[in-house]
Amino acid sequence: MDGARPPMHAVPGPWQRGFLSWLAGWWHLLVFGSQMLVLALSPSSYRRSQRLVIYRELVAATAPQLPAFVVVAAVVSLVIIRIVVATAASYGLSRYALDVLVRTLVLELLPLMVALFVALRYTMPGAEVVAALRVQGRFKAMWQAGGDPARDELLPRVVAGVFSVALLAALGCLLALLLTYLTVYGFTTWGFDAYTRTVGQVFNPAATLIFAFKALFFSLTVAILPIAPDQLHRGDAARRRRDNIGLLGRVFALILLGEVISLVGNYY
Repeated sequence: MDGARPPMHAVPGPWQRGFLSWLAGWWHLLVFGSQMLVLALSPSSYRRSQRLVIYRELVAATAPQLPAFVVVAAVVSLVIIRIVVATAASYGLSRYALDVLVRTLVLELLPLMVALFVALRYTMPGAEVVAALRVQGRFKAMWQAGGDPARDELLPRVVAGVFSVALLAALGCLLALLLTYLTVYGFTTWGFDAYTRTVGQVFNPAATLIFAFKALFFSLTVAILPIAPDQLHRGDAARRRRDNIGLLGRVFALILLGEVISLVGNYY
């Protein structure tokens, strides 16, 4: 017989091609993230003209988000605090309410909320701008002019995203701790010693280290993933909407993975 067909196992099936494409996409993301980290740690990335761009991006990433975040964080914190305090009191477990609140609200829920808040309000809308610059050929023109798009255009957005998550996480945790004290003890100082002792017992060295690494992982995820090459929307409007949903799913999946790892580190 002429024209013998190759064996079936030599031709990748649809699921194999999809899996290889999935691996290639995450590999490109890892390479891009490593490039951003190297640029962020390089002193040459912070020359005077570049610092001005980074400062403007830091303000754009934090100032517009502060009012809305403070309101959302305060409302969510008050609701959760009230539920936990009332439930603990009804079961005669009021002495455990503070410990539960600090562990669930401050250590776990608020960092997760901050990461999603910054992703939806800053980094994902910024990905639209980066995608437009790529389509318009601005990055290619920068290369031809002797510039570096990764350093001059993308790095300020990554630094601003990381800074925004870190700042809002710190602000949200302090706000939650303050509201917890006021809800439990009121506007008095008699419970300050017991309260700080409970918070200190929760934030032991291991828990503090895990919290810091989790916040760093969340900030890098929401800052790098939306602007990574081949992870952006393209094509017609329907395709862009599907890519937006897929991008949000990838961001949420990585954040959830970091949260699961932190839970394992804290409680197992």
